[in-house]
Amino acid sequence: MNIVTLLPSATEIVCALGLQGSLVAVSHECDFPPEVTTRPKITSSLIPHDVSAHQIDQAVAEAIRRGEALYQIDGDLLQTLQPDLIITQGLCDVCAVNAGTVQATMMFLPEVVAENVQVLSLSAQNFAGILRDLDQVAQATGSAPIAAQLRETLERRWQQLQTTQPTTKPRVLMLEWPDPFFYGGHWVPEMVANAGGIDVIGQVGVDSGRCTLQDIQARDPDVIISIACGYGLEGNVELAQQLTAKPDFRALRAVQNHNFWAMDANSYCSRPAPRIVDGAEKLQAIFNQVGQGVAGIERIQVGRFSSQ
Repeated sequence: MNIVTLLPSATEIVCALGLQGSLVAVSHECDFPPEVTTRPKITSSLIPHDVSAHQIDQAVAEAIRRGEALYQIDGDLLQTLQPDLIITQGLCDVCAVNAGTVQATMMFLPEVVAENVQVLSLSAQNFAGILRDLDQVAQATGSAPIAAQLRETLERRWQQLQTTQPTTKPRVLMLEWPDPFFYGGHWVPEMVANAGGIDVIGQVGVDSGRCTLQDIQARDPDVIISIACGYGLEGNVELAQQLTAKPDFRALRAVQNHNFWAMDANSYCSRPAPRIVDGAEKLQAIFNQVGQGVAGIERIQVGRFSSQ
């Protein structure tokens, strides 16, 4: 079976099922496991990446206003590869190629190609949805036994977090974008709750959304964590540094108390894939450290950023 994945979470799921050898192309953002970076890139982004966070937000908003797709597929490469399965998503047009773009591309392919391709659209909005996506991919690829084992492991680790939560639950803001401010949604508030925190704005299964500095000040979180979508650890540390250069943000209690953190969002927060469980475990490590007043978690796993 030849598989094409059009978003990083799908690639992670396929590889978690042991199907790396079946991947014939991936999206331009797929980077885990590392060996997939050698696969042909079948998508490209129309969103500029070498500009500020504010400029990226403006570009996205303008494209959405005009009804334009944010990503495109290399139709010639798709025709050459002749995949049996294309995995895309129907959750967020800003995050990755959606099913509509796939169908529009396939309209221009020879009929024999289009007829023999199965298109699977993933749509997880919470942890249970991630498990359903895993089952869907397993069913489409004949990998049900492996998926059952992986699912059991993920559920066990997820439930284990509920037995090791901190005594005092910190009030947490998961900052998904710095300019304008966005709070985390979908599975992110569930990660916070399962790790033992209280999300001060986000709601489980509900989209992320905009908030203002005044909103953040009013909710006065104990902890703020930078998880800018599309950024790894270093990128989130850099964005955090930019925020603390602003006096009003620096005056927030969480920042003053050195509880402004940065995480590798691409690996542990932004992608609805098995590593969301890793992310929740790392959140719990942060919450436990905050509750004990102890500084320091290995930066290679979770980066801590303070204003000093």
